[in-house]
Amino acid sequence: MSEEFYAYHAVTEKPMQLGQHIVFDDTHHSGVYQRVTDKQDIVKNIYRNPQKYENIELEYPVVVALRELALEEVRREKYPHYPSRMSCLYVSETLQEAVQWADYFVSLGRPTFQIVRMKVTGKRFIADAAKCFDGTISREENLRLAERYWENRENIAGEPPINEFLVSGDIEVVEIVKEIQNA
Repeated sequence: MSEEFYAYHAVTEKPMQLGQHIVFDDTHHSGVYQRVTDKQDIVKNIYRNPQKYENIELEYPVVVALRELALEEVRREKYPHYPSRMSCLYVSETLQEAVQWADYFVSLGRPTFQIVRMKVTGKRFIADAAKCFDGTISREENLRLAERYWENRENIAGEPPINEFLVSGDIEVVEIVKEIQNA
């Protein structure tokens, strides 16, 4: 079910243009999709032979693939009305949040170009990035943690949530709010 709403985005990969449309859906994926699918064979091998990996420190892209594949499996099965993390744009609900993300990216030395306002016609899900997890060699544990992420209940330790606003569908840049000279 599609709805129309507005959001803000700290632009980091390449500058956006006023009127530009981005589409994320079942056939239009983000860069996360390619990075994760590139690791699918090793993930399958880990799940078939977990004992081979018990005392090995997994490379970070493999840990991410284990997490993202579990998150996608749970989303497809139980929460198909939410955007896929592999076919979405991460945005902010407010301009203040977008400015905070842009400042954070700049502090990391990540090229950061703009803050834009976007009109989204599609799906949305406000998650808690504090519930993201490092994938493990245990498929069951990954699926359990993925379920916890999509349920989006209060944090167990009472820690404040870190909003992670996922959107998919047709996304249009309707305003260049701020140019950032950190590219």
